[in-house]
Amino acid sequence: VQLQASGGGLVQAGGSLRLSCAASGRTFSGYDMGWFRQAPGKEREFVAAIRWSAGTTYYADSVKGRFTISRDNAKNTVYLQMSSLKPEDTAVYYCAQTLRRIIVSMIRLPSSYTYWGQGTLVTVSS
Repeated sequence: VQLQASGGGLVQAGGSLRLSCAASGRTFSGYDMGWFRQAPGKEREFVAAIRWSAGTTYYADSVKGRFTISRDNAKNTVYLQMSSLKPEDTAVYYCAQTLRRIIVSMIRLPSSYTYWGQGTLVTVSS
């Protein structure tokens, strides 16, 4: 499985970006996808996740109401629409996929995900 993340860049505070994560090598059906981010000097943290089967979504409190995760099953692609961006959203964003469907209590843990993309840098200027 290969995950290719794209869409990062430099944006002013209050602006928007859409990240994409295209998967190849395995179908998405039945697995869960997540977005995580890691700022310099900080631990990798959960941003959002989506159940591939039902499309149920989960968000970190820090992005709820500003970010939206979605997926296109036909394209094997998951998206992260980011709006009202803040300087504290600056980080490398990673997409990830689980090996199998996981329980809800595990969906925010990086250790629950087996496959990871290479990351895409998002920089929000003030």
